[in-house]
Amino acid sequence: RPPRSTLFPYTTLFRSNVILLTGGMMYILKNQIILFGRCTMNKVSIIGTGSVGSTIAYTLTVMGLVSEIVMIDINSEKALGEALDIRQGTPFCGACSIYAGDYRDAVNSDIVIITSGIARKPGQSRLELAQTNVDITKMIIPEITKYAPNATYIIVSNPVDILTYTFVKLSGLPENRIIGSGTILDTARLRSRLSEYYNINQSNVHAYVFGEHGDSSFIPWSVANISNVPIRDCQKLISTPGICTPELDFEEIEQYVRKSGGRVIARKGATFYAVSVSVCHICKCLLAGIDTTMTVSTMMHGEYGVDDVCLSTLNMVGNDGVRGKVNVSLTDGEVALLRNSAEKLKEVIKSLKI
Repeated sequence: RPPRSTLFPYTTLFRSNVILLTGGMMYILKNQIILFGRCTMNKVSIIGTGSVGSTIAYTLTVMGLVSEIVMIDINSEKALGEALDIRQGTPFCGACSIYAGDYRDAVNSDIVIITSGIARKPGQSRLELAQTNVDITKMIIPEITKYAPNATYIIVSNPVDILTYTFVKLSGLPENRIIGSGTILDTARLRSRLSEYYNINQSNVHAYVFGEHGDSSFIPWSVANISNVPIRDCQKLISTPGICTPELDFEEIEQYVRKSGGRVIARKGATFYAVSVSVCHICKCLLAGIDTTMTVSTMMHGEYGVDDVCLSTLNMVGNDGVRGKVNVSLTDGEVALLRNSAEKLKEVIKSLKI
């Protein structure tokens, strides 16, 4: 396994899809780029190969985002099986080396994704998982950071805000390199629901979910819009001939977003497709050359009067991790809701042994 950036002769072909030879320079397209003979590759390590971890690995492969994926799990046979199953489909998608390994194999990872922990059961809240998954995270931190100290970490396990806080406090890594998936999934659910209301492309919907990834989350409606039309004006300003747009029920949408995870779990036992796509979107932005705004869980330092807790507001995410926050203007009521969400999380943190 070569390091992330290595020089090799042009006669060597390593896990590439397309080669272009022009003017003495070679370019490998897809998830490797060679300029002037230098090859840059992206490596991701995934800890936990349950439904979420394995689906993230599969989605990363199909999207062609990375050239190397390490799958790590206490159940090594499960990791071996998942890696083999995904690897055998790579001839029909982006070239990628996928294998099961241990913490030592995470060396030189660009991104480490933490999905390990006990899954939420039907009727169980995310916060009820707290102490068990905090203890699991505390065991993982020294093992993985020893081998991948320069990686950007994405925390996915629930309760994600509590575990992100734990990782920040105990890892000793720079805060900008620790990202909780937070409400990026809730935001995707919100945009999906609003696009259904107005029969419009989801990419034209600009709305966010702030706070805890859980019951105290909220939607700052004051900044929500569709193609710059404020959400409260959409019914009268957005018209489609032959289609009657129902009046927007804000409370119904909030409940839809907040309860979607529980409804999926009640029906099929787990959620993993939507969260996996959301995490892969974070990975794509981390590997890109330009920052992207998204709602992810990061440590707060006085923004909106909230301090010493991890929750989701709008952040700028790029190649260097979290570059900063976008402190959009909120109403007094929305600020109060954000502070309430922070207090709910702090109450849980106080009851835990972190």
